Amino acid sequence: MKTNSLKTITFLTLIILLAAGSAFSQAGRGVGRIGGVVVDLEEKPLEGVKLSLVFSQNVNLKFEVTTNKKGEWSFIGLGTGNWELTAIAAGFMPLTKALYVSQLSVNPKVTVKMQKLTKASGGIVADEATFVLLENGNQAYKESKYDEAMAFYQQFLEKNPNLYQIQVSIADCWREKGDFEKAVEIYNKVLEQSKVDAALGKEMAAKSLAGIGNCYLKQNKLKEAQDFFKQSIENSPKDEILAYNVGEIFFSNQGWDEALKYFDLAAQIRPEWPDPYLKLGYVYLNKADNPKAIENFDKFLKLEPEGERAALARNILNVIKK
Repeated sequence: MKTNSLKTITFLTLIILLAAGSAFSQAGRGVGRIGGVVVDLEEKPLEGVKLSLVFSQNVNLKFEVTTNKKGEWSFIGLGTGNWELTAIAAGFMPLTKALYVSQLSVNPKVTVKMQKLTKASGGIVADEATFVLLENGNQAYKESKYDEAMAFYQQFLEKNPNLYQIQVSIADCWREKGDFEKAVEIYNKVLEQSKVDAALGKEMAAKSLAGIGNCYLKQNKLKEAQDFFKQSIENSPKDEILAYNVGEIFFSNQGWDEALKYFDLAAQIRPEWPDPYLKLGYVYLNKADNPKAIENFDKFLKLEPEGERAALARNILNVIKK
């Protein structure tokens, strides 16, 4: 009986992966709306900031707007899920922010704070062509074209040599190419530079530490990976996206116990966010703990009762509750 149960779970996991791939390929468009304001560090609104929003499950689905005189912006026609917001403006540090959009409730307004650049503090981004280099690099990275992405990032860095933050994106490319030594070398340089960055230092340190942890995990060095992920979270303990992303890294490597810990942390930081509960359901399913899987899928459905992901979760529940 136990063998049959395990076979059912293995088969069910395969169905999840296939169904999820099909659903995500069609997802991204809907009736969701999100908006907010872009300001500088002194809370002054910024006009003319170029914002792009890309759906995490479909890098080709992209929306663009420009802020008005009050620094306001909004996007409509969005599907439920995770999105990546990029803000670019002449004279300011480019910024990327992860957002969650719901079609079933009013999404809270998002305030984007941008750091003004000076020759002393980080160089000057001066023209549209420079912006395009960064956007092209991000797009190439999402498409797993890592050499192409690095070429764009390097060109951007040549124009703005003091913008050390871009080095994290370059290190990410080396990591995905499998050159872990080179990636760790660059991450460590960013860590050193982040120590004197009052505005973005903690964020850049957290990203670099998580990047190093991922390098070790890809080499099956679990203890070292755990140490760096722990340091990363300590640098940004209230960042639910960071905790969730660390959980995703362990999940993709079948590190169920560690994935469980970080998805649970993300849920604690932001209990109204449905994604961690969905992933916790999958983790418990892979651990053959059906009661816990049911509990988390039910929590997910309370927060996201409609849509493709909800339909998939209900199908899973129908199978494991029998």
